[in-house]
Amino acid sequence: MITPVLPSYSRAPLSFVKGEGAWMVEADGRRFLDFGAGIAVTALGHAHPALVKALTDQANALWHTSNLYKVPQQEALAERLVEHTFADTMFFCNSGTESGELAVKMARKYWTEKGQPDRFGIITFDGSFHGRSLGMISAAGSEKLTKGFGPLLDGFTQLPFGDIDALKEAASQPGIGAVMVEPIQGEGGIRPLSDEQLKAIRAICDEHGHLLILDEIQCGVGRTGKLFAHEWAGITPDIMMVAKGIGGGFPLGALLATEEAACGMTPGTHGSTYGGNPLGCAVGCAVIDEITKEGFLEDVNRRAGFLRQKIEGLVAAHPDIFDHVRGQGFMLGLVCKAPNMDVVNAAYDQNMLTVPAADNAVRLLPALTLTEEEIAEGIARLDAAATQLEARANDAAE
Repeated sequence: MITPVLPSYSRAPLSFVKGEGAWMVEADGRRFLDFGAGIAVTALGHAHPALVKALTDQANALWHTSNLYKVPQQEALAERLVEHTFADTMFFCNSGTESGELAVKMARKYWTEKGQPDRFGIITFDGSFHGRSLGMISAAGSEKLTKGFGPLLDGFTQLPFGDIDALKEAASQPGIGAVMVEPIQGEGGIRPLSDEQLKAIRAICDEHGHLLILDEIQCGVGRTGKLFAHEWAGITPDIMMVAKGIGGGFPLGALLATEEAACGMTPGTHGSTYGGNPLGCAVGCAVIDEITKEGFLEDVNRRAGFLRQKIEGLVAAHPDIFDHVRGQGFMLGLVCKAPNMDVVNAAYDQNMLTVPAADNAVRLLPALTLTEEEIAEGIARLDAAATQLEARANDAAE
C-alpha cells in the first residue's frame, strides 16, 4: 500500500488503536505486552488515569496562549522540577532534539557572556544519540546519522564512550567549553557510565571550568529508579536535556540549568511557539506528581530488581541467543548473539513489543508501573521467542 507519509522509518506492520497500562491493542484485536513504552515515553503506562484527567481538564479549559504571556502551567511544572532537581531555571519545548539544540546555544552563549566566545567547542562521545536535527547529528558524529547531510555544524569533538583518559587530554585543549554525555546511552545499546566515570567527568569539567551537559532524554524521569540517572553517582550537571517520559506520551521537552549556566539566555535569545503550552505542562505536572509520590521510586527499584533477576535467568537459559544484560532500573539492554532484529521480530510473533538498538542490543523499556505478573508474562514471551529462534537455527542446521 502506497502511503503519503515520508518513508523515513522502517515500520513494523502493526497498527495500534488502544493502550491500557502495559498493554496495546492492535487493529485486528490482538493484545501486545509493551516493553518499549514508545521508546521510554509512556513512563506511567498507556492511558494512566491521572494523566488522562490532567489532559482532559486542561483541554476543557485552555489549549494554547503562546509565550507572549505567562503560562501558569509552566510555572507550576518549573516549580516542581526546581524542588526535585539541581536546576534553578528551565525552558520548555516539544522534544528532546529541541532541548539539545538549546543546550548547545546556552553553552555557547555562556562563554560569549564571559568574554570567551572562542570556547564554543563541545566534547561528545561515540555511540551517542541526541536527536536528528543538523546540530544534534553533528554532536553525535556517526556516519549512520550524518552521511549525506553535510556540511555539519562545527565545534564538536567525539571521544570513545567512557574513556576518561581521552577526556582528560581533550578537555585541556583550547576552545573547549562543555562536555555533553548520556549517563546511559539508549540508541547506542543501553551502554551505562559507571558512577565512578560520571564523577570523573564532573571533576574534569570542574578542573577546566567546562559546563557539564547531561542528556537524560531517555534515562531520566524515573527510568533508572531515581528521578534522574545522574543522582546515583551523587553529581549534578550544569545543563540537562529532558523529554520522553516527562510528558508521559504528550510531546514535551525541557532544558534544565543552573542560573549561572543560563546567564546568557535573555529575552529574545530563544523561543518556541508551542513549547510549554498549557496542555503539555499540565500533563507534565501530573507525571512528576506521580513519580515523586512517597514510595513510588522505591517500588520501581524493587520491581526492576525482579525484572533484572528474571532477565539474567533468561540469558542463562538461551546462551545461543543472548549474551548478557546491562543497564539499570527499567532501562535494560539484552545484548544478543542472534541478530537483534530476529529477536525483536520473534517477540512480535509472541505479541510482545521491544526496541532494537545499536551494538546488537534489544532494549527493554517498560512502563514504570509494570507489575510483577506482567514481568513474569514478558519473560515467558521472550523465552518463547528465543525458543522459536533456536528451533529455526536447528532446522537450518539439519
